[in-house]
Amino acid sequence: MSGKRIVIHSLADALAALAAAGQLRTPVILESAAGAGGFAGPAWFKAVVDQARAAFPGVEASAMLDCADEAGTVLAALQQGLTTLRFTGKPTTLRRLKDIARQAGATIETGRRKPALDLLDNGDPAAALRAYLGATGPKNVGSTARRRSLN
Repeated sequence: MSGKRIVIHSLADALAALAAAGQLRTPVILESAAGAGGFAGPAWFKAVVDQARAAFPGVEASAMLDCADEAGTVLAALQQGLTTLRFTGKPTTLRRLKDIARQAGATIETGRRKPALDLLDNGDPAAALRAYLGATGPKNVGSTARRRSLN
């Protein structure tokens, strides 16, 4: 997985991210909000990512779903075919999940979230994305666990 991380909360966010990435010819990682696997669901996240990729087929875009500490959500995400997940649960559970994920050709991230541009409540996402993706390092970093309407 390569590229700068962009936290998306809707299809509109994902489309804006891939439009900017396409204009700048740079790879991106579409990342869910913290814990979104539990409150939005793996099927929703996969559908959003798939639709955005279909709209911008020439843009290199990876995706990462944050499942928080929910082992069942990780398993559901693997069943949906998602290949990069985040899990913050117990180490004993993590070991088992990593083995299952490896067998499915997937990976699980742990630890602190990496810097990302969070599009939540961003008044001008297109401008923020161009500035963030055009920069050499993350400038507007951080992510939020706040939940937003998923339309």
